[in-house]
This record gives sequence, C-alpha cells and structure tokens, in this order.
Amino acid sequence: MSFREELSLLLRARYALLYVPTKEEERAEAAIAACAQQEGRSVYTWDFVDGYHANLNDAGFGRRNPLQALEFVEKLPSTAAAICILRDYHRFLDDVAISRKLRNLARLLKSQPKNIVILSPQLSIPEDLGDVITVQEFPLPTVEEIRAEVERLLAAMRTVLSDRILDELVRSCQGLSIERIRRVLARGIAAHGEFQPSDIELILEEKQQTIRQTQILDFYPAREDISDIGGLDNLKDWLLKRGHAFQKSASVRAASS
Repeated sequence: MSFREELSLLLRARYALLYVPTKEEERAEAAIAACAQQEGRSVYTWDFVDGYHANLNDAGFGRRNPLQALEFVEKLPSTAAAICILRDYHRFLDDVAISRKLRNLARLLKSQPKNIVILSPQLSIPEDLGDVITVQEFPLPTVEEIRAEVERLLAAMRTVLSDRILDELVRSCQGLSIERIRRVLARGIAAHGEFQPSDIELILEEKQQTIRQTQILDFYPAREDISDIGGLDNLKDWLLKRGHAFQKSASVRAASS
C-alpha cells in the first residue's frame, strides 16, 4: 500500500492525530495535498515562525504559539473537512498544556472530518501520547519517482544521457531523498556545465555524507576488481561470461534491497 493509499484509509477511519517522521518535508506535503484533494479536504499548514499560511484569512494565526495552532483546529467548523499540518511539532509535545490539548482533540475529532498531521524530521513521541498518535512512515522515493525527477532535472538542464547511463544514474540514486538527488545533479552541472557519466561518483559521495550524519555507520567505497581476487579462476570466468545474463529487474531489486 502506498503512502497516499494508507493516508486516505486513515483519514476515512477518523484517525485524528497522525505523525509522519521525515526529512523530506516538501515531498511529504505534496503527497498529503494530493491525498487531501482526492478526499475533498482543505489543507492548512502551520510552523512556529510564520503560523498558519495556507489561507489568507488565517495568515499568521498561531505564530510562535503552538497551543494556538491546536486551537485553530477547534475553531474550524465541525463539518469542515480539513487536514492541519504542523511542522516540527515534535518539539512541543512534552509541554503539559500541549499534551492535554492533543488528547482532548483526539476525542473531539473522532466525530469530525478533521485530522492533524505532525510533520517532523525525527520520531519523538512522549509516552502519554502513544495511544492517541498514529505513526505513518513516509518512504524514500521509488525508482519511478527517481526516474521522473532525474528526467525532469536533465531536461531543465538540457542534458541528454543514453538509456544505459540514465538507468545507471537512477539505480545509483536509490536510497537518496529527492532533495539530495537534486543537489548532487546540480553539483555535477556546476562542475562541468553539464551532467557527465563520470559524475555518478558524486552520488556515492552523497550517500557517504548521508551515512556519516547518522554517526552509527561508516561508508567504505569498494575499489576492488574481480582480478584482485586470488584463485577461483573457473568461478571468475563463469561470472564474467554469465554477468550479462542477469535481467535489469534483478539488478534493480538487488540495488533496492
């Protein structure tokens, strides 16, 4: 089930408080907006600095006031079908007033077509809110999404790649967010005036940067060639001859696993 399909199901089932942990804020909001349009719901977006800014009548409401952000949900008509996105709201969940208000809203919104979506770059839910907040994972881009974005960016940069290089580029981008993919392609353009096949190495560097930020794993690029393996001459000969027999679909699955 895709993110949008699961979100639509949760909306119809009146899951009042949803928590989407993701660093891809822009892509997640676009997916939520598309789902809201399909379900006939309005979308209101809040952040601590600007307050609500999706509707001119409510522009700035709740600025620097996370409790007012929740009161806004209450003041919407009870029949108004809406999704209220709260950016970075995990920072306020430990506040006793916020916690109590969310639990009150969870009870109230069971009978109303309104939902609150907390959109945060990390997962942090206090124990007392565990039973009223539902976590929905937001997956990394699929191969199809990556290909569409890469083709869009290359077209905008007037860069044409062969199908083989394009396939290799898309496979290399698996595991990166759309924002990081945009950044690494822009880096290649900045270096040479166009994206070149050799710039695929930049994607490995970007993955290394992502892993380094976790402070848990280390990234060691593979530099060995099959000729570096001692012995096993018959096996190596078989692998070299049979390598072309593997289907593209198999290599894509292996890259995504």
